[in-house]
Amino acid sequence: MIRLNLTKRIWLSFMILVLLVGVVIAVIYPLSIKGTLTEETYQIIESEQQRYTFPDQDGPLPPETDQDFIERRDAERSVGHTLITRLYRGPLQGDPIPDEVIIEMRKNALDQEEDKARYELTYNNQASLFYVISKVEVNGQEAYFISYMWDTYRNQMIDRLWWRLIIILLFAMLLSLLPAAWIARYLRRPLTVLGERFEQIANRNWKEPFRWEGDEEFQKLSNQFESMRQNLMRYDKAQKTFIQHASHELKTPIMVIKSYAQSIKDGVMPDSLDNTMTIILNESDRMDQRVKAMLTYIKLDSIDEPEGNRETFRFGVLAEEISERFMYQRDDVSFTISGEQLQLTADHEQMLTAMDNLVQNALRYAKSKIEMSAIQEENHVRIAVYNDGEPISFQTVDKERLFEPFQKGDKGQFGIGLAIVKKIAERHEGSAEVINLENGVTFSLLIPNKISK
Repeated sequence: MIRLNLTKRIWLSFMILVLLVGVVIAVIYPLSIKGTLTEETYQIIESEQQRYTFPDQDGPLPPETDQDFIERRDAERSVGHTLITRLYRGPLQGDPIPDEVIIEMRKNALDQEEDKARYELTYNNQASLFYVISKVEVNGQEAYFISYMWDTYRNQMIDRLWWRLIIILLFAMLLSLLPAAWIARYLRRPLTVLGERFEQIANRNWKEPFRWEGDEEFQKLSNQFESMRQNLMRYDKAQKTFIQHASHELKTPIMVIKSYAQSIKDGVMPDSLDNTMTIILNESDRMDQRVKAMLTYIKLDSIDEPEGNRETFRFGVLAEEISERFMYQRDDVSFTISGEQLQLTADHEQMLTAMDNLVQNALRYAKSKIEMSAIQEENHVRIAVYNDGEPISFQTVDKERLFEPFQKGDKGQFGIGLAIVKKIAERHEGSAEVINLENGVTFSLLIPNKISK
């Protein structure tokens, strides 16, 4: 298959368009112009007949000419005339006409009911003869005045107009190369620049911005490209930051485990064997939790990850499971639940993960109380976790970045739990927010109104 560049494709498209127009015209035009010129031929015949018809007189017919019936075909707009009657089989006056023609004319005349009618016949299977028969009265008897004209004029006009049309189409095809060349040049430059930028991005070089000043369409395309470039830069930076923080968070427990394992191997233990093994197990658990949290975040952040299975369930089922999981971790903190009967449609496993992270975060700050609630609002449902700890100081903690990975508060330990909550909210086409209250802090998960009471 032949591959053409943009310029050649545009030129070829213009020429094909002209050819298609020409083909359509070639089919429709002859039929249209042929009918028009046939009508004009009859009008010429009737006009000439009108000149020689004298209704108030029995005047003579036009004199016979030197041209015979066949020779009139060479005269483009020559109109011949003849007169026949009911009684006499041949022409009474006028041009000499072959017998087979006069027989057909006479038959049509005798069968004619109108005062004037149009007819057409083919002579010798070569040419068409158009004629008009008018009823007249000659010497007190009914007669028929026949005027005729060959198709020479019509055919010559069609040929002339057809050749002119071909010339016009060829000229239009040549002229189409000019706008084709202009459009090709108009499109090639920005597309070439855009292609170069895409090649740079393919090589992970997205530092150079892309701005195109000029046409609105290309300017809009350049703005979209620039937005994509900036998103890629942010994503790349976030990935590098994530890897850097994840490595740092995993480094500490690994170093602790390694140092205690080495001390056991060397037989020099800073503490008893039982305490040493307890520390190793605790650090292993911490590392396991962090790895699971990172895997959960990566899974939620994956663009190929399916939306999950949505199901309808009571909020109370979710809250009670979370309460049973954490109520014994701190004896000084009580758990309360409100809005248990509220039904919501969501991914149960993801909502369980979100509530798990919100409650873990609340346990770090709560003094004596944690409350889980579900509230039906105007166009969404608010799932909230309240703790009565100290309000967050947004002078030291950026509120807008609190739900980003590895953003820690004063007592933050890992800094990825709230990021997981935000991802789950976005998975449900919702959002996450934090609000300082007079006597505590509330973290909320807002999802679209897909619940019923």
